[in-house]
Amino acid sequence: MQQIILASHNPVKVQAVLNGFRKMFPGQLFTLTSANVPSGVADQPTSEGETLQGAHNRAEGAFRQMPQADYWVGIEGGVSYMEDEMIAFAWIVIKSRDGLGKSRTGTFFLPPQIADLVGQGLELGDADDRVFQQKQSKQKQGAIGLLTGNVIDRARLYEHAIVLALVPFKNAVLYELPVE
Repeated sequence: MQQIILASHNPVKVQAVLNGFRKMFPGQLFTLTSANVPSGVADQPTSEGETLQGAHNRAEGAFRQMPQADYWVGIEGGVSYMEDEMIAFAWIVIKSRDGLGKSRTGTFFLPPQIADLVGQGLELGDADDRVFQQKQSKQKQGAIGLLTGNVIDRARLYEHAIVLALVPFKNAVLYELPVE
């Protein structure tokens, strides 16, 4: 049984990580433990680099907290500007003793009302809650679920990036990682 440490207690992230690992390694069993790990970046990262750094910091922090595991996962959601519009995305970093995998979710543009609130300093989830009159939407469907009517929810958005971040582990020889 492989042990995963996720640097988050968010149930959406737990579901996405387990789904991604199970899809990539269907013959293996996984347990997941959540850890409280700070990102070391702003509560709402506002660039690609800051968001990726937050995911790295979380994966590394999870490793330091529980070094006996097999995998450590950091997920960080962020926003950035593309021309005059705000985009939202997340970075995933997966660490093992032998390697590192990383990937980014798809990108979507935020409506002006939400972008304005984020630009004023609110976290995206809080802006979503205000605009959509929700509570703790980031623990549920997230901005993408609210905007698509749950055609794509936050867990599904993250799951694809988890799978992509696991590519080096699934193809260890090609990525020059030790093979078990």
